[in-house]
Amino acid sequence: MSEAVIRVESLSKRYRIGGVSGGTGQAGYASYGSLRESLSEAAAAPLRRLRGEPRPRPNEIWALKDVSFEVRQGETLGIIGRNGAGKSTLLKILSRITRPTQGRVTLRGRVGSLLEVGTGFHPELTGRENIFLNGAILGMRKAEIERKFDEMVEFAEIEQFLETPVKHYSSGMYMRLAFAVAAHLEPEILLVDEVLAVGDAAFQKKCLGKMGQVAQQGRTVLFVSHNLPAVIRLCPRSIWLDRGKIELDSNSEQVTAAYTNAFSQAVDHVELPPSPESPMRLRGITILDRNNKPTTRIEASEPCRIQVNYDINRDVVGAHVICFIQTSEGVSLLGTGDADCLPDQLGRREPGTYLGEFEIPPSLLGEGQYFITVSMGVPFVQVYDRHEMILGFEIFDNQSSQRQWQHMHRQSILGLELPWIVSKIN
Repeated sequence: MSEAVIRVESLSKRYRIGGVSGGTGQAGYASYGSLRESLSEAAAAPLRRLRGEPRPRPNEIWALKDVSFEVRQGETLGIIGRNGAGKSTLLKILSRITRPTQGRVTLRGRVGSLLEVGTGFHPELTGRENIFLNGAILGMRKAEIERKFDEMVEFAEIEQFLETPVKHYSSGMYMRLAFAVAAHLEPEILLVDEVLAVGDAAFQKKCLGKMGQVAQQGRTVLFVSHNLPAVIRLCPRSIWLDRGKIELDSNSEQVTAAYTNAFSQAVDHVELPPSPESPMRLRGITILDRNNKPTTRIEASEPCRIQVNYDINRDVVGAHVICFIQTSEGVSLLGTGDADCLPDQLGRREPGTYLGEFEIPPSLLGEGQYFITVSMGVPFVQVYDRHEMILGFEIFDNQSSQRQWQHMHRQSILGLELPWIVSKIN
């Protein structure tokens, strides 16, 4: 059996929210305090000392708690979980971007990281200069980088922008180059976060194919993604993170099945707290039946409506809301966006709270369990907010027993009845 190239032992990461601090805080905290909080603390501190009152403790959030696992050489490991589960925090610790509060990480070999847009490149340097800079950081010689240079540029499809500072790149261009550099400079360990959402379908297919090649070459890959079919295809083994802890570590089919089953509970709406940091942010989503009542069970012969409540926190241009209807395996059956029928939505939109709505027509979906994924942002450029499989619902068919002979021969995902014309020709 090959040796472990990644060993994570009792790893924990703690943040404090709303506290006042300078730098990294105390006792292993990572802290976030605003200027207003700092000024308020400075003004209140003398009076609090006179009264003998203790300094208020900040709210604590454990992004990771007692996480342990090993990854062996040549293994491709998938990591799944809902937003806020700790996936990105884990990869930032493995990439040495963030320090853990507790625990230990051992890595054997060069590490190439592809995290969120904006990580790893110097914005003032050109694409060409950043390629050589990243290679040098990985410990590669100039000759090694030059040997791979043309292949990386061709993969990224940015030949005409090589001499342009990357601060002028779109998010899609940036990510194409970042992926090309991370995958082609041959690190022994490749860490890939959920970054493919900014690319088009052709780019995503190319990236997934390249990751498969990397794995076949005996290098180790950690792949964080909400794309469950891609995880199953690329990763024999997966870890499901939930609220900073490992919920399940097993083969990918078993892990993804358990993950989707956990969120198929009967909840007819989801509400999220407002978040002013992002230009667009989902606030809630609801499924309504034909009587305008929230539901999770829909008769196949009846329509239903999906309502999406969201905030726009500052002026946005070219952004829209897209909803995907997916199977329990994560396969997208259809995607619909507010700009499909309302192209004016792609113009400038001012801050406010918005309510979008679309209808699923009767007999579109066959019997089964389905999920809704919501994404907000500028297509192929930047994702402002995304929630994978955030709400589930069930389609049932009361008429199936009356037409059992049809049901037996039409075991398909889509239940749409298409018109036929039959005539005798002989």
